[in-house]
Amino acid sequence: MSKPIKKIAVLTSGGDSPGMNAAIRAVVRTCAYHNIECLGVYRGYEGLIEGDFEQMNARSVKGIINKGGTFLKSARSKEFRTIEGRQKAYHKLIEAEIDGLVTIGGDGTFTGAMIFNHEFGFPVMGIPGTIDNDIVGTSHTLGFDTALNTVVDAIDKIRDTASSHNRLFFVEVMGRDVGHIALNAGIAGGAEEILIPEEDLGLERLVESLNRSRKSGKTSSIVIVAEGDKIGKNIFQLKDYVDENMEGYDVRVSVLGHMQRGGAPSCFDRVLASRMGVKAVESLLEGKTNYMVGLMNGKMELTPLEQAIKGKSKINLELLRVSDIMST
Repeated sequence: MSKPIKKIAVLTSGGDSPGMNAAIRAVVRTCAYHNIECLGVYRGYEGLIEGDFEQMNARSVKGIINKGGTFLKSARSKEFRTIEGRQKAYHKLIEAEIDGLVTIGGDGTFTGAMIFNHEFGFPVMGIPGTIDNDIVGTSHTLGFDTALNTVVDAIDKIRDTASSHNRLFFVEVMGRDVGHIALNAGIAGGAEEILIPEEDLGLERLVESLNRSRKSGKTSSIVIVAEGDKIGKNIFQLKDYVDENMEGYDVRVSVLGHMQRGGAPSCFDRVLASRMGVKAVESLLEGKTNYMVGLMNGKMELTPLEQAIKGKSKINLELLRVSDIMST
């Protein structure tokens, strides 16, 4: 029979995303609601190894639901990748009399939590926090919706100047291995073309498509490029190729970069973070461990961490078709 949970720790790890603070708040306040203690761990697994803990209560997390980033800070820990590092972390948790751990992050965070659980049998629960939306077991990860709104707002502003100068803009968005941000934001922003890792359009077909757009009467164009797209080595190579093979366009490049991770979380992400935090704590209290909390068909569901990190979430093929029709 599993040991009763009386004290839970929460940490954020890997890249930050809007909604992490809201999720921390939800974990802390759910602990308070159930009359159990909660500790915040600073700097992710690095802080876990060093025992950088702080006692938290419901008032400790006031005024953070609307803040981007993570007030617990985040870091990538090389030491936690070693058995010696994880042994240190385990001893720090036992010294602090912590019974369960909630980790907020992406697949790297969950991989560490899963290995830690397998080695020491320590109860862990994951909350998916990454703007890339690339985790299996949830339709939305924390920060994805906010990042989309940030990107669409940027596209709208770029289109104003593109239209004013008859320019072609290549806009690079995040998405190293998946094109969820590019595809969704591209449709919402009215992009003429969307380049994602899952679909290799090819340089020649890209130029053909842009030429068709111009013949149809478009005097400016926006092409959204996921950073992991395979069509060229990088977005500047795309620009050079189009410059060499098309006339009449003044080509510009805009790399949105880390601005996509910042900003106040959207209403959707705040609600999602609150639901996930409650589910994570209450699942630990029910004796469950080594799971990720996710949103599936509108409900909070649990997915084994091993399954969550095993593969990448698949692109919505219907959205690809919608994108083709809308770019006509």
